[in-house]
Amino acid sequence: GGPALAEAFERASAKLIRRHPHVYGEARVADGDAAYRQWQEIKQSEQGAADASLLGREPKGLPALVAAYRVQEKAGAVGFDWPTVAGPLAKVREEIGEIEEAVSGDTTPPVAREVGDLLFAVVNLARHLGVDPERELRAASHRFRGRFHHIERRLAERGSTPAQSTLEEMDALWEEAKAAVLPPTSLPEKP
Repeated sequence: GGPALAEAFERASAKLIRRHPHVYGEARVADGDAAYRQWQEIKQSEQGAADASLLGREPKGLPALVAAYRVQEKAGAVGFDWPTVAGPLAKVREEIGEIEEAVSGDTTPPVAREVGDLLFAVVNLARHLGVDPERELRAASHRFRGRFHHIERRLAERGSTPAQSTLEEMDALWEEAKAAVLPPTSLPEKP
């Protein structure tokens, strides 16, 4: 504990007060978005560097979906965002088109780059829809596993395995699994 801990608390307290003048001072903001923009501007001015970005540093330890979500959230907070979900939907379609072009060899950017752009666009779409992309990707993987296990079980009942089956056979069982009442298709809520 001691003086070092007290100093740390003092610095944290001063920073909290400084970055929230709408709470601790006389500043007025229209809504939560305006408060966030104000907070970002104060934070950037504290950094002092001319090249400081509202986006902050690249987060090294975050999962890529979370990092993409946060950078889009920060850009959106200062108005760099589509006003409706139609924008992100159109961007997803555009990125799919670019992947199709890249796969056909008609463009210079490599397919991997275009896939990255598509993933980034899908994260933005999820953000606009209020969906946690990390959570829902995990849930989709969970659903996939459940459906694939259904295929394995049904094939085993027939004395077969996926490796011994055709894609058509497995696809029919996949559709059966989708139609069946299977275990929950979403992950349980976080406590």
